[in-house]
Amino acid sequence: MPYVNIRITREGATAEQKAALIQGATQLLVDVLGKNPQTTVVVIDEVDTDNWGIGGESITERRKQGK
Repeated sequence: MPYVNIRITREGATAEQKAALIQGATQLLVDVLGKNPQTTVVVIDEVDTDNWGIGGESITERRKQGK
């Protein structure tokens, strides 16, 4: 049973976009590894930008600076 965990920042991904991620990740495992889509689990974790950092800065601060 494949398990895929996708982490994105909580910045307004729509339900349709998340559905596309789930479908796409599932289909990728079917196409590349021949996995059964009925037993493939995809979880999307949305992380607040205050809780995600790059280069010593939170994403919140980086967004404020236009990075």
